[in-house]
Amino acid sequence: MLNRRGALAAFVTGVLGSLAARKAEAAVEQSKSAPADPTEIITLWPNGAPGGEGVTVEERIIDRTTPGGPRDRALTHTRKPTLAVFRPKKPNGAAVMLIPGGGYERVVLDKEGYETARRLNESGYTCFVLFYRMPGDGWAAGGDAPLQDAQRAIRLVRSKAAAMGFSPDRVAIMGFSAGGHLAANLTVRFDAPTYDSVDAADQLSAKPSLSALIYPVISLDLSIAHGGSRKQLLARDGSPDREAVLSPDKQVREGLSPVFLLHAADDKTVPVANSLTMFTALKAKAVPTELHVFEEGGHGFGLRFTPDKPVAAWPSLFEAFAKRHGV
Repeated sequence: MLNRRGALAAFVTGVLGSLAARKAEAAVEQSKSAPADPTEIITLWPNGAPGGEGVTVEERIIDRTTPGGPRDRALTHTRKPTLAVFRPKKPNGAAVMLIPGGGYERVVLDKEGYETARRLNESGYTCFVLFYRMPGDGWAAGGDAPLQDAQRAIRLVRSKAAAMGFSPDRVAIMGFSAGGHLAANLTVRFDAPTYDSVDAADQLSAKPSLSALIYPVISLDLSIAHGGSRKQLLARDGSPDREAVLSPDKQVREGLSPVFLLHAADDKTVPVANSLTMFTALKAKAVPTELHVFEEGGHGFGLRFTPDKPVAAWPSLFEAFAKRHGV
């Protein structure tokens, strides 16, 4: 009996080991076939991000890729905010700063970052993927820590315009989910004084030429808010005044740059009411805006979950809107 049990245990161990080995081999082969990661990286803060004295979290990349599936990685607890650069073969004279989502707990690398950058490269856009800090990680600025990064990042992008072949007056931003909140926050609060000047780049405008908000978190009102993002943004100060400041729909004013909005009606993670609320606020202040609501698509579809669905048209819709507004 003991021998049989031992043999069975050995067999099971061997099978599990074989399966693990196959999964590892599949992951290696998949990584070989995946496009190379960008090697051109811009560090946002040469002397370290502001207000980090009380930060103890450790930055790391989590790989959630499944064998046979597309790459799926995320950066958690950003300590060193950066921009990953994607240069097109034929520049069209415009740039897009991409702000991936992640519920303000992480920043998605592939789905809403690198994949979208490569797609926009095909249309001639010079792209920059922003890896920003999390508001709940102990930074002194709290909910404004990501905004500090976004303001600094777009100014740095503009400072690179001449060298990279695009116009500083044609710099758009595109944010997804929680990244859509950050993009919306930058759109309405681009001129908020959130940090002390670091260098000459900080003399440039942080106002985006155009904003694209893709299934964005907008309102922090409990009735439609994304609970995780709301919790992180208000971790240091949950007062009604602070909630209003960090709800972009409540900060809309005249003279903002054009805004493109995209959402799926069946989004169960971030209700479509977020985009509807933002659209209504923009229209009330005569800000040029366009809203596309698709029947299906769910949340976080990016580019990879759109085949055979009408929502697959969204990149072309964005490009048409951008071109009409000179970006």
